[in-house]
Amino acid sequence: MVTKEIRDLPENADLRRAGSLAREIFSDVANKWALLIIEALGERTLRFSELRDEVEGVSHKMLTQNLRMLERNGLVDRKVHPTVPPKVEYTLTEPGRALRATVDAICGWTHQYLGHIEAARGRFGS
Repeated sequence: MVTKEIRDLPENADLRRAGSLAREIFSDVANKWALLIIEALGERTLRFSELRDEVEGVSHKMLTQNLRMLERNGLVDRKVHPTVPPKVEYTLTEPGRALRATVDAICGWTHQYLGHIEAARGRFGS
């Protein structure tokens, strides 16, 4: 694990510690909806309904919860325009764009090994 390689980390930065902030952040962003939202936003600014259309299968509730979590962690910026009805837009922040590089790598890994994983699942009958 990466934390083993870095010396003199504060306790809050150690992913191995159950109560660390690093583990909480890791848990927040390492879920399918958060990763798909980050991928969908990319370099764009999207409204809530556009995001819901981009992330097929996400419920209104899950999209709302994940956007709030991403905003709370400083990965997404939420801008409310004073119109009737209010226009709300979401954009990745600099840390969010940096995380997107990792999300892109995970997507690439998924595409690269999809056939291998399908074959392995086939051997298990699932």
